[in-house]
Amino acid sequence: MFCGYRIPLWGCCRTADDWEFGPAHPRIGDSPGTPPEKEKGGGGIGDKVHRYRWRQIESLTGKFAPDAVVGEGGSSTVYLARLPDASLAAVKLHRPSERFHRAFRQELDVLLRLRHPHIVRLLGYCDDRGWARNRVRIRPFPSSPNLALISWPRAIAEEEGVLVLEYEPNGSLHEKLHGGGGTALPWARRMAVAHQVARALEYLHDGCDPTVIHGDVKAANVLLDGGMEAKLCDFGSARAGFSAAVAPPRSGRAMAVGSPGYIDPYYLRTGMVSKKSDVYSFGVLLLEIVTGEEAFDAQRELRLTAAMAAALRSPGERGAKVVDARLGEEYDAGEAAAALTVAAMCVGDNPGLRPSMTEVVKMLRETAAASVAPPVAVMPAKAKDGR
Repeated sequence: MFCGYRIPLWGCCRTADDWEFGPAHPRIGDSPGTPPEKEKGGGGIGDKVHRYRWRQIESLTGKFAPDAVVGEGGSSTVYLARLPDASLAAVKLHRPSERFHRAFRQELDVLLRLRHPHIVRLLGYCDDRGWARNRVRIRPFPSSPNLALISWPRAIAEEEGVLVLEYEPNGSLHEKLHGGGGTALPWARRMAVAHQVARALEYLHDGCDPTVIHGDVKAANVLLDGGMEAKLCDFGSARAGFSAAVAPPRSGRAMAVGSPGYIDPYYLRTGMVSKKSDVYSFGVLLLEIVTGEEAFDAQRELRLTAAMAAALRSPGERGAKVVDARLGEEYDAGEAAAALTVAAMCVGDNPGLRPSMTEVVKMLRETAAASVAPPVAVMPAKAKDGR
């Protein structure tokens, strides 16, 4: 039940009362000087990211009431919460395990540094769950006055992390493309969303120092706000700086970066993660947006890139045949062919020949200008007499 370690004492503890530690208050490793309750970060310039206590999170979610659940994944559950200012938030509770806690710390560290209109905004976090419920005790080691025995419950390793994120009322792009029912997502909105996701990735790759690799670009990780604007989310697989360009350990415990259908084959062959891994995943996402088909057909065990190989080789000739049939004639054939051309470049076998996200943003802006560019308000011309 308990594990113990011998540690040297440097004369700082004089009595047995000094050897009992209360709840610890861990901080973000990159921000040692930041006050514990609030930290500046991903909420945007001038915004605050709040550090919540566990009891506050319980209050926000009704003690994690089942009817407050709005989403569930392999490593976390998302609850809908109402903040004190009456605004809605998504509370993402990571399940208690060492592996999932690493993903939580990774996602938190990345989100604290991001500010972009098309990346989900971090409002707050809670990281004191494991420490708050365990008290660490130190007692003298019998054979030596200069050593002590430190003990704590093993449950301390099973910390639970919580992220409080802005709530996006229109769900995910995956739901809009594949959820069934209702009308199909309009063509112009599809192209606008693709361009917005591309801009978010461009920011991660070229606008952040160090560079950030998202690592899991997919339709389910693109949320849509009240105005149907895209918000890239879920940074649990993100890599930053040098770790974004090296091979992860080849062990049974190593986690694959990405999701079926979106994973870069070059990564699967070599274990190397780079910006071009995100570019590949974006190419699959763009193909999914155009065709309305899933990135991976589990029943046939078929990747979308393989199913659309002919269209990717000849976008101009075959493009019209693969556009989402639910759109009917309500799409721009030229934009569809151009989008398929960009997708083909992104999913190329050689990562070195794939475009950068800056180049992708430029191509989409130039070839799908009518859909990507926001409408310009035209003011009525004044008469010569000023009326």
